Amino acid sequence: MTSTMQTEHSSVGCAAAIPTQPGPATSESGRMRPGVNRPRVAVIGLGYVGLPTALGFATAGATVIGYDISAGRVSDIEAGKVDLLDGDFERLESYRGRSELTLVSSPEAIASADVVVICVPTPVDQMQVPDLTALSHACDQVVARSKVGQSIILTSTTYVGCTREMLVERLEARGLRIGVDVNVAFSPERIDPGNAAHVPERTPRVVGGATPRCAEVVSSVLSSISADTYSVSSLEVAELAKLLENSFRAVNIALANEFADVARHFRVDPMEVVEAAATKPFGFMPFYPGAGAGGHCIPCDPHYLLWQLRASRHDSPITQSAMNAIAARPRAVVRRARDTLANMRTAISGAEILVVGVSYKPNVADLRNSPALEIIEELMQLGANVAFTDPLIDEISVRSGRLKRHVDVGGQPWDLAIIHTLHDEIDSSFSGSARAVLDTTYRATRLYPDSRPEYHAL
Repeated sequence: MTSTMQTEHSSVGCAAAIPTQPGPATSESGRMRPGVNRPRVAVIGLGYVGLPTALGFATAGATVIGYDISAGRVSDIEAGKVDLLDGDFERLESYRGRSELTLVSSPEAIASADVVVICVPTPVDQMQVPDLTALSHACDQVVARSKVGQSIILTSTTYVGCTREMLVERLEARGLRIGVDVNVAFSPERIDPGNAAHVPERTPRVVGGATPRCAEVVSSVLSSISADTYSVSSLEVAELAKLLENSFRAVNIALANEFADVARHFRVDPMEVVEAAATKPFGFMPFYPGAGAGGHCIPCDPHYLLWQLRASRHDSPITQSAMNAIAARPRAVVRRARDTLANMRTAISGAEILVVGVSYKPNVADLRNSPALEIIEELMQLGANVAFTDPLIDEISVRSGRLKRHVDVGGQPWDLAIIHTLHDEIDSSFSGSARAVLDTTYRATRLYPDSRPEYHAL
């Protein structure tokens, strides 16, 4: 493997990605800047990865076509009804009505692009089996419209060998020569929603090309929107690297939850334990316990690896154990809630329970795979009267029905308040009306040290 830093491409620019087209004007650092020869970049999928990617390319000097199969999503973006960092939202507003960024819900525009970036979701189903529907459809659309001189970049997390199967082999079946007629690479997204410290332009990108030429060209393209690039020897290395990144996180989250339970056994504060261990300047990285793991990455990505390994009768016991532990965490919250109520001589059936914060992480309006949804569903199945409060979420849907955000949490007596997500703007008035608080974040006593109710950490 070789490290391909941005400075190594200072004289290449994005023009290398478009050998049959005039290249864009570039700065001395190799980044695109506005000019008469703007490259056309099509971004497929305008979710939490695709939209910031489209904005990044537009800012770098490309003419961007943002394509999403959902006309509703396109309309929401055009209306500004999206969850973005402030800087990205300002960029989106600045491109309103301008030619640098065009949003469409038809795939025909792909054919005119010099660079195509695939950013579609790759979820798992209820049986933890990868759902490749969106990815396969997107690759079909791209392959059918590919042209000589085009560079195609897959960013969606997937199984090892997917880029070769869904893009390279299909393009070759059309008679296109990889690395000569078209360039293909896998470069996994590294988006951290809601975290301004980890914006794409400050984050390195791994690039695995189908050929060395593909890796060189795509590294040049991505150097315009990322801190630097790191080239690896193949598509498969890049695919497996992404699975390692998120499997690493899953294993450490599971360990942090386990140690939180151990700390409760010894009657010590798990957060204090983590912070003490984190003072070691080497060999330790802090992970923090909670109610589970939400979002698109941790609950899904390691299952792409486990699913593929099962097919070849190969075991990965550490990753499998971590994923099992993470999946069981919301049920542990419900058990702890039931025990807390029982200690107050209150049955869970008929209990008034408030869930505080339901998005999967603080300060992000994102419900994907949020443990709060499973917790609320199980509490409702047990007969509890459940409400929620969240400044970023107005309504949620669980199997038992839909719930709207409770607007007067301090005006109702709660048998139990379960703190799931602590947004900066959370309504803390529940602390004056709840008989007990169950804190799954292990942080509430620090934020509300004079809280009146009986406090319990998960």
